[in-house]
Amino acid sequence: MAFFLETLFGGLMTGMLYSLVALGFVLIFKASGVFNFAQGAMVLIAALSMARFSEWIPQWLGIESLILANVLAFIISGIFMWLIAVAIERWVLRYLVNQEGTTLLMATIGISYFLDGMGQIIFGSSVYSIDVGMPKDPVFILESVFEGGVLISLEDLTAAAVSALLVAVLAVFFQYTSVGRALRAVADDHQAAQSIGIPLNRIWVVVWTVAGIVALVAGIIWGSKFGVQFTLSTAALRALPVVILGGLTSVPGAIVGGLIIGVGEKLSEVYVGPFVGGGIEIWFAYVLALVFLLFRPQGLFGEKIIDRV
Repeated sequence: MAFFLETLFGGLMTGMLYSLVALGFVLIFKASGVFNFAQGAMVLIAALSMARFSEWIPQWLGIESLILANVLAFIISGIFMWLIAVAIERWVLRYLVNQEGTTLLMATIGISYFLDGMGQIIFGSSVYSIDVGMPKDPVFILESVFEGGVLISLEDLTAAAVSALLVAVLAVFFQYTSVGRALRAVADDHQAAQSIGIPLNRIWVVVWTVAGIVALVAGIIWGSKFGVQFTLSTAALRALPVVILGGLTSVPGAIVGGLIIGVGEKLSEVYVGPFVGGGIEIWFAYVLALVFLLFRPQGLFGEKIIDRV
């Protein structure tokens, strides 16, 4: 039972990381109706900026405090992601208002390759580390219940807590603020939103900035665990099944979908993998996503679209 709980907890923590990346997809889609293929590149460049600025700031300012250096690096990285959002809106999105979804999708693919190249030019292409003081040592819990206790990672637990807090803030933002309601209006109909005075350009800057901050948090967590390297941009591919499972328009769906896939991957690899030769963790999420596409394409929390003719 203890081993099962360890596997379950590990899957939940991995699922929260998937959910963070998936949130970026959901945020952009809710505001523009386009699937943002550049989200993985945004996670990468956000993590690169955090890693490099936390390294450069102590050298530039002579700061010895790790906490202060990380806070300043986070603020500068957040401003950097805002500048990227402004540039994307000004030089790409404003020229593609009311265009077909395929056109916007191709634009995000182009943005993805551009961000990858810009990241190498500005920050370099080596492997970098991020140290934000997250606890690395695992601990044993429930020792009075199970012999030897249950081993969990404090780093994963901290990352899950940060992710949960971020999700709660975003849910409140979308449901109970005027900006959040404007974002949903823009997603439903660009022209109708503009006709009632909603500034489309500002809304897109806001949502891409929020998605950039989410990417920054995800990049910090991934970089703290595994290091920052250019394969990090493929993290978006791991989040695609999460988006399909939870629904493209649902913030809670991204979280629930991530948890289901994270737990499913771990449990299937441990308990089913030995009977089929292993490797289930690699393809489990995509097979599950395929099943949902066949029987419930809108996902668990997505809105079912009914066309009347």
